[in-house]
Amino acid sequence: MQILAACNGTSRERTRTARAKSVQFVPGMSCDDVKENAVTSAKVNGVNSKSTHGTAHRDNTSSRPNSAMSKWAKSAHKKAAKVLGYALTLGTSDAWAKVATVWASRLSDEERAALAFAALNSLDLEHAEITAAASIGSAGAPLPTFLGGMDEARTWAMFANRHELKAFALAAYEAMSAQDQAAFFRHISEVEIAI
Repeated sequence: MQILAACNGTSRERTRTARAKSVQFVPGMSCDDVKENAVTSAKVNGVNSKSTHGTAHRDNTSSRPNSAMSKWAKSAHKKAAKVLGYALTLGTSDAWAKVATVWASRLSDEERAALAFAALNSLDLEHAEITAAASIGSAGAPLPTFLGGMDEARTWAMFANRHELKAFALAAYEAMSAQDQAAFFRHISEVEIAI
């Protein structure tokens, strides 16, 4: 509550003024006491008593100094960061697809790889593997065959990525008997010659 000590007028007028302004009237306090109290309370409350009229508004509307990012970052990096902010705010698959498009045009392969590396390392191992597999287009393990197997194997192979194809082909070859390995080797040699 503020303290009002009016220097002019009667006690009744000072009391009426104090009530109207929702402040406390302290009878017997002089104007000098009020000024001294105001300066002391301002210092206690963190108020700068030396400011002049009109400077408070000017100080509040002054522009902030530019950040190091706005001064020194490359334009492409600023745009990449901005589109990331939009995607995080929107949170839709369409927004994230646009992030990939903008990043592909604005950032180098090394920069995008570093972003992917950092993002995958921020996840737990299982979630990182699932995310990477979804991005790369992994087919997962082949399903058991029901009717003959070749149709299902060819369908799986269409969706498998290069690493999966190599890993499963080698594992299947190593699991074959010596006789089946020889037959497989003859088959791929014949296919190679025909091509």
